[in-house]
Amino acid sequence: MDLNPMPNPGWQVEVDRATQAEWAQMLDLFDDANLYQTWSYGGIRWGEKNLSRLVLKRNGEVLGIAQLRIVRPTRLKFGMAYLRWGPLFERRGRPLDPDVAISMARALELEYIGKRKLFLRILPNAFAGSPRAELIHSAFSAFTAEPLIAENTYRTFVVDLAPEVDELRKNLDAKWRNHLKRAEKNGLNVVAGTGSHEYRIFSQIYNQMRKRKSFETTVDVQEFGRIQEDLPEAQRMRILLCQNKGEFVAGLVTSAMGDSAIYLLGATNEEGLKSQGAYLLQWATIKWLKERGIRWYDLGGIDPDRNPGVYSFKRGFSGTDVTQINPLVACESVVSSALVRASLAMQGAIRRSRAALHFPRTFKQPATSSQARAV
Repeated sequence: MDLNPMPNPGWQVEVDRATQAEWAQMLDLFDDANLYQTWSYGGIRWGEKNLSRLVLKRNGEVLGIAQLRIVRPTRLKFGMAYLRWGPLFERRGRPLDPDVAISMARALELEYIGKRKLFLRILPNAFAGSPRAELIHSAFSAFTAEPLIAENTYRTFVVDLAPEVDELRKNLDAKWRNHLKRAEKNGLNVVAGTGSHEYRIFSQIYNQMRKRKSFETTVDVQEFGRIQEDLPEAQRMRILLCQNKGEFVAGLVTSAMGDSAIYLLGATNEEGLKSQGAYLLQWATIKWLKERGIRWYDLGGIDPDRNPGVYSFKRGFSGTDVTQINPLVACESVVSSALVRASLAMQGAIRRSRAALHFPRTFKQPATSSQARAV
């Protein structure tokens, strides 16, 4: 545990001091909160010993937090710190504060670049052209933006949920609306929950879909199940299941935190395809998100070239096509920089060679990769 001084008076930085319960409470303070910054996701995905958590305060008030994965090949001071979909600095009900963003950037630099001599790589939770993206670029101006390539590009559709429900339905693509109408006439039943029972049913449908489609994926569905069990109830993923004559035929998993929700996983079996269950589940999700006051619905990744079917399905929501801003990197250690860049280059070469030879991938990527989706 550590408490770091900041150059400006009134600011405090606490590193690796928060408990799991305290971290969950702090997450609920932020509009930019997301699943990937939860204690459970980090601990189960990367291992608790490989994490570091930083809290930024001003006069004792929490104004920013960040959970990072730490990769050190030895006990020596070199390696990488990886911050995914963070830092969080947008307090609920408050305008974006440039001072907070600048102070968070400085805190991260001091701790992970200056003190720990790590290569710091940040994948911000911000889409190009948004006010949040502009503020991040300004606050992290000392960082270098990595070029966008296939491996680090996150492109998605985002649906603005501000309009009334009737207008949202009217905005749907005409073909998408027709599929929804047919689903509603099929007498389907929607079951919602956050428990392990619902998730097991979803996993069964997902496995049926994988056997049917034989698609390539890097998603570990069982790992998400462990994350779900470890999350506090208020931050759990929501599972929707579709029943046709008592049989579960389709499922959907979303995470709603802060002002946004993410479509994480979807699955249908043969009967689900015939009954149009996926359309009914998505519409039920939109209505639930509206009731909960969520503003944005991120449809979870698109790739029109490699996955045109999923792209077409998601385009029917009539959301905005957006791309996450470039990853940001910085490092003062020659050793850390050289090792990390060599490692990333080697990983990229391996991925390209496997793709060329049509070998199945064995590495893990985030569930929000568009290749992880199937309708």
